Amino acid sequence: MSSIKDRQRAAARARLEKEMAERSAAARKRRQRQATLGAALVVVIVVAGTVWLVNGLGSDDDPGDGPAAGAPGTTSCVWNPDATGNPNLKDLGGTPPTTVPNIGTEVMTIDTNLGPMQATLDLSKVPCTAANFAFLASKNFYNNSKCHRLVTEGLKVLQCGDPSATGKGWRETDGSGGPNYRYAEENLPVDKKPPYPAGVIAMAKTQEPNSTGSQFFIVFGDTDLPPQYTVLGTLTKGLEIVQKVAAAGHDDAFKAQAGGGHPKMETLIKSVTVVKA
Repeated sequence: MSSIKDRQRAAARARLEKEMAERSAAARKRRQRQATLGAALVVVIVVAGTVWLVNGLGSDDDPGDGPAAGAPGTTSCVWNPDATGNPNLKDLGGTPPTTVPNIGTEVMTIDTNLGPMQATLDLSKVPCTAANFAFLASKNFYNNSKCHRLVTEGLKVLQCGDPSATGKGWRETDGSGGPNYRYAEENLPVDKKPPYPAGVIAMAKTQEPNSTGSQFFIVFGDTDLPPQYTVLGTLTKGLEIVQKVAAAGHDDAFKAQAGGGHPKMETLIKSVTVVKA
């Protein structure tokens, strides 16, 4: 018959063995959870990498949210096909580059039948819009196109950049032409009063976002528009030309629609050039 001390030692040994077994089981469960968590993290990383890759590549139907950062000194631009079926759009056999510089300045010259106009483009503010102008200019897109709309009441703008406004006579479709792609707005004057002062060149668009194309308007008097239109730059030469066109008036052709009309003083863009400053 065992003594009391033997029974106590046996009980203590049993408790120790039970505790060690529980600790071993807990450690095994921890290892299993860690292994499961590690596998889950790998899945998350793989999925996240796939999403990043898909978003990075984009698609022709992706409307885009504006320029994205590229390599140092560059910006990534998205050129979206226009799917409206507009017959007045021009197929240029391609689009501007998708990676463009965002450092430095360029000088844009608009040579018209009334004289040249010039503006400096800041690539840190409008990298994609400047690239678009350079691309269109290289394709002679603007050559021999008329500035088709003048507004002198409320707004003070001369609108240009529609290649369909090149016919022998004015048409009701003037203002609907452009390239067969669209892109996002840049450099919106949300903190400026007025947002579009005299001398500014800004991009026309529809009411939808990411709908900028080739058309632009030159502001000849301070204009209070919603800050939804890309400010391309400010004229350094030629504002007096636009003011002279405005003084000659318009024919009220668009009075019942968007306002204004064809300028009575014909303004024909002979060519557009964009060069590094």
